[in-house]
Amino acid sequence: MLTFEGAYTALITPLTRDGLAVDLARLEEHIRFQSKGGVRGIVPCGTTGEAPTLEEHEHVAVIECAVSAGRPLGLQIIAGAGSNSTSHAIHLHRLAASLGAHASLQVTPYYNKPSQEGIYQHFMAIADSGDLPVMLYNVPGRAAVAISPETVERLAKHPNIVAIKEATGSMDSASEIRNRCSIAILSGDDSLTASFAAVGAIGVVSVVSNLVPDRVADLCRNIHENDLAAIRRSHASLFGLSRGLLSLDVNPVPLKCAMELLGRDTGTVRLPLVRASDSVRTTVQRLLNEAKIEAISTQTMCADSRGA
Repeated sequence: MLTFEGAYTALITPLTRDGLAVDLARLEEHIRFQSKGGVRGIVPCGTTGEAPTLEEHEHVAVIECAVSAGRPLGLQIIAGAGSNSTSHAIHLHRLAASLGAHASLQVTPYYNKPSQEGIYQHFMAIADSGDLPVMLYNVPGRAAVAISPETVERLAKHPNIVAIKEATGSMDSASEIRNRCSIAILSGDDSLTASFAAVGAIGVVSVVSNLVPDRVADLCRNIHENDLAAIRRSHASLFGLSRGLLSLDVNPVPLKCAMELLGRDTGTVRLPLVRASDSVRTTVQRLLNEAKIEAISTQTMCADSRGA
């Protein structure tokens, strides 16, 4: 039975310099880098991957690349497949299954602000539409509504709904979900990975692991081993950067800026997102320096991860 635990990278989608096409060669290179860093899995076509601006043929190409490059390396592939249209989410969920993903990531319906009963029926319809496991994505900052712990408890009774990416920023929400059911909880915020672990979370869907997969994987390993001193060291070393990547500008603008500063340019972001301002770039560089992340080649970083 497939289990979800540890470090999962919310993948960026590398684009060409003009933003008109997905750079699949860079994406494959980035997936190999993630594998060498020791993460458990990758999450293509999510928020960090700029999924709302991907055409369907690009969405397909990104998941195909993730599956073809990641599966042979032993990575779990959790494909972003959510929508605020239930029928479209079912379509993307079935598409993810047909492309070979291990699970789909299903975001709370956004903009139309459904009731808790509407949220429940939306996710149940997706889970009933096939055998592919579902990871719920609870992100009220993007969706305008949260999945309540009571609704999570109801949904967790479905055999295909097996995990939740909890991006509420709320320890209370994570605590109540754990008290109510046994669904696998993964933090949706890097700065809260250690905190959520204290109330029962068992991993993270990480943004910062795009830069340092080995360090995020180490943090999750320390959590699994209940090594509190090591957890504190890992958390402290990445806290400033983790918070900055999600607060200086909208994700993935600061992340793509950081990757460019590290010599791992992933192209531009697509409108309506715009490139990081000079002040954001300056702050991102300072945070990279404080986290002791240096601009070195991808090949060297892969070699370093191999020896870690």
